Amino acid sequence: MTVRTQLGNSDLYINPIGLGTNAVGGHNLYPNLDEEVGKDLVRTAIKNDINFLDTAFIYGPERSEELVGQVVKELGNREDVVIATKGAHKFNGDDVVIDNSPAFLTKAVEASLTRLQTDYIDLYYIHFPDEDTPKDEAVGALQELKDVGKIRAIGVSNFSIDQLKEANKNGLIDVYQGEYNLLNREAENEILPYCKENNISFIPYFPLASGLLAGKYTKDMTFDDLRKDMPHFQGRQFEHNLDKVEQIREIADDKGVDVPHIVLAWYLTQPAINALIPGAKNPDQVINNLKTLDVTLTEHDIERIDGIFKKQA
Repeated sequence: MTVRTQLGNSDLYINPIGLGTNAVGGHNLYPNLDEEVGKDLVRTAIKNDINFLDTAFIYGPERSEELVGQVVKELGNREDVVIATKGAHKFNGDDVVIDNSPAFLTKAVEASLTRLQTDYIDLYYIHFPDEDTPKDEAVGALQELKDVGKIRAIGVSNFSIDQLKEANKNGLIDVYQGEYNLLNREAENEILPYCKENNISFIPYFPLASGLLAGKYTKDMTFDDLRKDMPHFQGRQFEHNLDKVEQIREIADDKGVDVPHIVLAWYLTQPAINALIPGAKNPDQVINNLKTLDVTLTEHDIERIDGIFKKQA
């Protein structure tokens, strides 16, 4: 039986396990990406009932949207796929600025439609907040695009709680995307409760903390990509985090699954989180992520995991 969950108050129903595609054409994020492998990730996801694809203008830039669009067109099942993308970044020469103005967002949506080779985007996020645009005005521009059928649902990403409240002044937000994982639980303070109260789906990015929570790293490993600047990967903190992951491995071994399945399953027990977008670097990882849906965590399991990674006061 196909598992589907509703995104916020929208008419979008998705597999709770989606695919984050920043490694599909995200050449500015990861070195030495193979675009054919990236396209195969998307094919594998769709062919294995993962119908939720998350991309963004800035992945590449532009290239991730183009590759996702190519594969969806190639497979010919656009109506069965829920595509989420994001915009806010604007290039001024070599400089990148964030722009939430209605005029820019309208242009950004049109450009994404072209790259994705589609006439509608299922979920469009404002990727980052700017400093000047009233957030309800920015969302109002997306609502106008929704009214004419160019997008189906509205999201915001990386907004503070105050920005989220302003953006949702008229109850138009369906989805919030923000960083959240067992190593960074700040969203539990205000944003997750607000999302639950307002029926906004919260979709965490970096759910496996760039692989640290996947149980595949050892203490002697070093990194040359975006991970090298992340606090979780530094010195003794890195070692301490790996020790926590080993405690999760005990639970995984007891259930006959892998560490990431336990971590991802734990998120799906949390208020307002009903979908995840783990990334992948090869097709086997895409399929493997789906084993999360076979995991049943007891209340004891949920509390034990919470205790291992107890958020700091």
